Amino acid sequence: MDAINAQQREPAVSARIIFIIATACGVIVANIYYSQPLVGPISASLGLTSEAAGLIVTLTPIGYGLGLLLLVPLGDMVENRKLVSGLLFFTTIALVVAGVVKSVIPFLAASLLIGLGSVAAQMLVPFAAHLSPEATRGRNVGNVMSGLLLGIMLARPVSSMMAEYWGWRSVYYFSATAILVLAVILIRTLPVRKPVTTTKYPQLLGSMFYLLKTTPILRRRAIYHACLFGTFSLFWTTVPLLLTGPVFSFSHQGVALYALLGVSGALAAPVAGRLADRGWIRPATGVALVLVVISIVLPLVIQGGSTFALITLVAAAILLDMGVSANLVLGQRAIFSLSGEIRSRLNGIFMAIFFAGGAIGSAVGGWAYARGGWETTLLIGLALPVLALIYYAGEFRGKGKIS
Repeated sequence: MDAINAQQREPAVSARIIFIIATACGVIVANIYYSQPLVGPISASLGLTSEAAGLIVTLTPIGYGLGLLLLVPLGDMVENRKLVSGLLFFTTIALVVAGVVKSVIPFLAASLLIGLGSVAAQMLVPFAAHLSPEATRGRNVGNVMSGLLLGIMLARPVSSMMAEYWGWRSVYYFSATAILVLAVILIRTLPVRKPVTTTKYPQLLGSMFYLLKTTPILRRRAIYHACLFGTFSLFWTTVPLLLTGPVFSFSHQGVALYALLGVSGALAAPVAGRLADRGWIRPATGVALVLVVISIVLPLVIQGGSTFALITLVAAAILLDMGVSANLVLGQRAIFSLSGEIRSRLNGIFMAIFFAGGAIGSAVGGWAYARGGWETTLLIGLALPVLALIYYAGEFRGKGKIS
């Protein structure tokens, strides 16, 4: 009874703080995706060969992946506000370097460091969970993830439009300014959170494999979202190729508008958070997985260059983003229900696994589209959420409310 009363007395974090954290996550994570539409102009400007142009969009995610495994666990050991702000100052410098340099090697090195510093976003998500009482944790995490997902979805159209009017370097200058302002805001507004731990950094890193091995919820949720994020990345890597090809003949502005329409799917994140707070993680997960399946089936069944086929593609993008957004929040709500002392490590492992799924999805999507066209790409994209659904069916053979 005392524990319940204590939980009821937990202070609710202000909506203003959650809004600031959500905005910060979106602004930070966008750095990973800004370069994707800019491969052509950056390669031409720096003299990068076509064979090496892929490094422009791969080094930043590689840096991000390294940061998830090496830096995010520090959130369980170092005072969070200073850690996040320090990484943002570091990222600001890397962004300025990327915008200024005139040769390939310094630009690629800066790209790697931009990804490394951008993991500050994944320190803010468990921070929001720490600040939230149990009763509203899912809702607050959902709101924060809405901001993060909007950053992912808006990054490409924003960078495309800025590059068209002011050149590709303007994207890096703009982001550097935004990240610097953000660092100052966060260090002035976020509360202090000093983790209580005596664990040393080498032991902290070593514990991550142990956590993955001994935490079934973490493994299950990571596999679900690796499959869904693989399909998400596959779709968004290849659908611009379809839209700009002979079937639809879209301009780059048209592709940007299409991407903006898909952003509405991020609204599913706070809804998923509220469902999770009511104890409906399991059924809501099933709905999220099915939404992703439907999002791929629709364009697979209805193809061609007709207006109806285009409307179907828009609906597919919205449903895909809804399913992926909802499942991400549900997964984080499930793992954040575990011990608060290990949340940063859990989040780092979770994110590293599903971002690996996304990287594989992007790579396979490009290969499948070149070799077998749009239909082959969709079939591969469909296989991933179907596998997740088969794995999800195993939940009903076990017991437990959250899994």
